[in-house]
Amino acid sequence: MDTDAHHHHAIDADALQSRARAYATSKGIPFTAMRQRVLALLAASGKPMAAYEIAEKLSDARKVQAVQVYRALEFLQEAGCVHRLASRSAYFACDHLHGSGEMVVFMVCSQCGAVQEAASHLVARGLRGVAKTTGFKPLHPIVELEGECANCTGEAVR
Repeated sequence: MDTDAHHHHAIDADALQSRARAYATSKGIPFTAMRQRVLALLAASGKPMAAYEIAEKLSDARKVQAVQVYRALEFLQEAGCVHRLASRSAYFACDHLHGSGEMVVFMVCSQCGAVQEAASHLVARGLRGVAKTTGFKPLHPIVELEGECANCTGEAVR
């Protein structure tokens, strides 16, 4: 697979917070404490988490409801700070600036749960061609591949 960028790095939590805050300001809505807490937790975790798991980890003396987390996640997805893995109903932080309509390929390790992402023009071209033949318009061009990461297979990355 051609990869324009191979992403596997620590998340820049400050950059993510700034981007989410700027998005909220541009929409004239508040960057709430819940949005900030959800984003900080995902950035620190380094792995995908389900909404209920996020709610549980954020609960202290006051229980955080899953609906609060889902609202925060929806905002964070719109802001481009969080991605959702449909195959796992889980969310993870992303500090990459993806271009409009950019095809993102998520590689999910079935062993350790790590997620790597890469942009691929070749995959995008193929999927756009298939969609065009049926008149289908993709809204969120994302592909998920499940397998084993280089750490779990013990193979060196080229």
